[in-house]
Amino acid sequence: MSVTELFEVTDKVDQTDLQLGADGRLRHLLTMHGLDRRQITALLDEAELYLSDIGQPVIRTDALRGRTVANLFFEPSTRTRASFDLAARRLGADVLNLDVNTSSRKKGESILDTIYTLQAMQVDVFVVRDAQAGVPAYIARHANDHVSILNAGESDVAHPTQALLDLLTIRLHKGDFENTTVAIVGDIAHSRVARSTSEALVTMGIKELRLISPKSLAPEDGTVPLQARVLHNLNEGVRGADVVMALRIQRERIGNIDGVPGIDEYFANYGVSHERMKLAAPGAIVMHPGPMNRGIEIESSLADGPNSVIPEQVKNGVAVRMAVLSTVMKSRATT
Repeated sequence: MSVTELFEVTDKVDQTDLQLGADGRLRHLLTMHGLDRRQITALLDEAELYLSDIGQPVIRTDALRGRTVANLFFEPSTRTRASFDLAARRLGADVLNLDVNTSSRKKGESILDTIYTLQAMQVDVFVVRDAQAGVPAYIARHANDHVSILNAGESDVAHPTQALLDLLTIRLHKGDFENTTVAIVGDIAHSRVARSTSEALVTMGIKELRLISPKSLAPEDGTVPLQARVLHNLNEGVRGADVVMALRIQRERIGNIDGVPGIDEYFANYGVSHERMKLAAPGAIVMHPGPMNRGIEIESSLADGPNSVIPEQVKNGVAVRMAVLSTVMKSRATT
């Protein structure tokens, strides 16, 4: 971005007002905040329509035929970028993938000039990932009325489509949320996944949400739902849980923080392992948003074991992003 361009974290209420149209339909997806149970359920229901077994033909439609989706990833990504690309193509859209290393933004062009240029090329949806907070909402405030902005990961603030795919995976295995206990383990303080998934789980009425981390990586007040239990003992956090999700340490966001454990110490105290999973509820599933650091936050054989649904999360991510793309286009058709 231009060195003169500054973004502020947009307040949750403002983002809520921004992402919903006057009729309450989803125009942009910027945050899980403000989406109610009915809206989240509708997205999950539609995502299920796009699911097929691995090894079987994928579901394709013409829902986005004649539309153009631009993936603007100004931060590295594998799973999210690839799944948005596949999701758009499976819906029949034209797809543009902008590489920040070869874009004019690298030369100092403002992000809004980039958006205005691509709008002139008749781009309908911008999928945006940025390491700086506030960028997706900033773009949404200045984009043309017919354009939708989808947040594909925003600093440590939000990752709404990851939250939706996590919820879809849990629902497929556990059936409901009201009788399910979820434990999220790792760097809670710097994880946009922890924030968005926690918020969505609480909205869906989760029985119990536990956030487990070293004290140095615990969330600040106000960054996670009040309903979540914040714990620092992994055995206590995992005991009786139906879902255990491991998170990596976000070293690119941490900076110089005292008390962050080294690799061996971290795995000994906070690594999700076969031994620790014995404390979980029978049939508990193991999740991870990726990328994984095997042998640090999760035991490698556990990640590949029968209780792991990590590959399924990736598959579900394509279906969820198809549902979101389809939904914002339907909303646009009514405006």
